[in-house]
Order: sequence, then C-alpha cells, then structure tokens
Amino acid sequence: MTFADELERALGSRPRDPSSPSAGVVELRDGRRVFVKAPRDSRAHAMVAAEEHGLEFLRGHSELRVPDVLARGTDFLVLEALDLRPLEGPSAERFGHALAELHRSGAPSFGLDRDNFIGLTEQRNEPHARWADFYRDERILAVAARANLERSTRALVDAVANKMDVLVGDEEPPARLHGDLWSGNACADARGVPCVFDPAVSGGSRELDLAMMRLFGGFPRRTFDAYEESFQLLPGHADRGALYQLYFLLVHVAIFGEGYQAQTDRCLRRILEKH
Repeated sequence: MTFADELERALGSRPRDPSSPSAGVVELRDGRRVFVKAPRDSRAHAMVAAEEHGLEFLRGHSELRVPDVLARGTDFLVLEALDLRPLEGPSAERFGHALAELHRSGAPSFGLDRDNFIGLTEQRNEPHARWADFYRDERILAVAARANLERSTRALVDAVANKMDVLVGDEEPPARLHGDLWSGNACADARGVPCVFDPAVSGGSRELDLAMMRLFGGFPRRTFDAYEESFQLLPGHADRGALYQLYFLLVHVAIFGEGYQAQTDRCLRRILEKH
C-alpha cells in the first residue's frame, strides 16, 4: 500500500501530490490541509507512536494549544495543520503563563511510563523517586554513553554526575515537561493562542524546559517574566541553567557530532566552577 493509499484510508481523501514528505504540510484533493510527519528511519513506527503519546501527555493541562492527531499509520502521523505565527507581544506573555500552568499540573513521577525520543536520539525515562537520580542516570549518563565524547569531556561528565545531589538544589514535585522546548517548537496560532509541538515529554524539574528555552534563544524576555509571575522559581535557578542545558548539548553531540563538543566542554566547566 502506498503512502497516498494509506492517507486515503485514514482521512478519506488522497494527497494532490502522492509523494510522502518526511515532515510538512500536505494538501488533500478535497481541499483540506494537514501536517504529515513520516520519519525516514528504521525506528519510524516507534517514533510516531512516541510523538502521539507525547502530544496527548501535554494536551488539556494548560492554555497551550497542542495539534490534534487526525490519523496514525504504520510509520507516519497526520496532525492538524496550524496557521503559526511568532511569539511576540501578547502571545509571548500568554505563552509564559500557559507554560507555568502546564508545569504546575504535575506528572506522576520523575520519568515516564515509557521511553521516547528527543530528535533522533532515544530518550530513557525509567521512573525515579528522586530528581537527582533521574537526571543523572536517565539523562546525563544515558546520553553521554551514546555520544562519541573525547576522554577529557567524559571525565568532566562523570565529575558532574558525582556531584548531582548538590547541583540540583532543593527538589520540587515533578513538573509536566515538554522536554525539547527550543523556539522552533513553540509558536502562536492566528488568534494568538500559544502552541507547542514536537515534544520529548517526561516528568522532571521545570527548570529543564526553561534552560532549553534560553540555550539557543528565540523567546522574548516577556515570556520568562510572565512565567515567573505565574509560578515563582526556586532560589539559585539561574546558577543551575548550565546544568540543565548540559543535557541538550550532549544530545546535540550524540546527533550532530563534534561540532558541539567545545560548547559542551565550556558548559561542563561552568557547572564545576560553581561547586
């Protein structure tokens, strides 16, 4: 069965262009527009299943709009096509308040009842009772084992891991996390409602989402101010930013290679200099 056949079986209409995009808007013959994700990867079935679960994990816990899943095939996911706009002005402020609401809704544990993906990398989610244990074992050490790190970098990773109890500070209950919240995964719709997609969900420290938002930029200052107005952060959160950016940098090393090695080294040294 071709991709066009599968789409017709799922939605009752065939695409105007029968070729299958890896990700993008597809126009159907009946005039509807949908967003199709069809990973060209041997793990495609697991990836689309994980994404569908991640969207459901986020849906309905805040004002954040999460795209509806219209259909799921063996190796593709069909989502509603949103008319997306940049987060700015009122929508940037609404995003900050809505993200605080999502985090405050909580999660059953530090972790998740299943593993999933962040980008093209598997993400382990074995639940833990303590955040320090989860972040050390299921995030930092797990992804470091997959990345081709230089020996000196791996030594710095192990030094950070050994100090994790001190580094994470006071513990809060697990927040409901998006998990990969860079600016490309957050926008506003045509009505100014904030939207998120492409999740890598779990329960964890809310500072993890905020650290990713700051790592590559793209979010207005008003978003962070609005978040803080809704859900005040614990003392020392600014000092922990590098600790939580470390995970995402290691993921980038695992996916893209040595181009992120130097930035990861600098991050590791900043963390250790404070302790």
